[in-house]
Amino acid sequence: MVCRASVVVIGFLFAAGFGACNSRDSAPTQVAPTAPPQVAAAEPDKPSISIPIPAVPQTSKWELDPENSSAEFVCKHVFSKVRGMFAQPAGTVLLDEATPANSKINATINVNSITTGVEERDSHLKSPDFFDAAKYPAITFVSTSVSRSSATSYSVTGNLTMHGVTRPVTLAVTASPPFNHAGGIRRGIEATTSVNRKDFGLRWEFPGEGAGVVVGDNIQITINAELVLHPEPSKGG
Repeated sequence: MVCRASVVVIGFLFAAGFGACNSRDSAPTQVAPTAPPQVAAAEPDKPSISIPIPAVPQTSKWELDPENSSAEFVCKHVFSKVRGMFAQPAGTVLLDEATPANSKINATINVNSITTGVEERDSHLKSPDFFDAAKYPAITFVSTSVSRSSATSYSVTGNLTMHGVTRPVTLAVTASPPFNHAGGIRRGIEATTSVNRKDFGLRWEFPGEGAGVVVGDNIQITINAELVLHPEPSKGG
């Protein structure tokens, strides 16, 4: 099974409001009830409250907050699916809002941070049968092109290096507006893609079973990350 990193991330609070109204069973005159204030339910990935959007430089540098970021993967296991993640990825994003093609993204994942919730399986994934963490301890991503299709949607292509093999991959990235949190300006991002594990030399098969039966070849990857804005350097006088 494989996973990859990049850049990228989203984190917001969800809230929904419900109104209630009361009526009487009987009354001498029919009076239309006063409608209570209505609060629209929040969409799954959007807060229902208004959050001030802080000003951000047109060209800005961001750093992944490892404590609020992860790279997750899903792999077929016979007729079910196994989920896992790499914890605390590191990386930087140079974002040029005026010319997105000038943007740059770099990310690094520690292979030994892999977890699927089963220690025996995690140990197998770190072994030479799969990632060979002792020989290839890091997975890296370096962007080669960035394009924007909307105010919050980007396409990021870059080189993913894993298990000693480098291949191009493309990420579909959704970014939240900037928001204030913990004394700084942040953005949440979510990036998705899929890769074939065998393209990176991860070719292990369960003995006696057909290719791709026990361990699927195609791996779905989702990167959720929170970015922290680097403050602009002070101008000396």
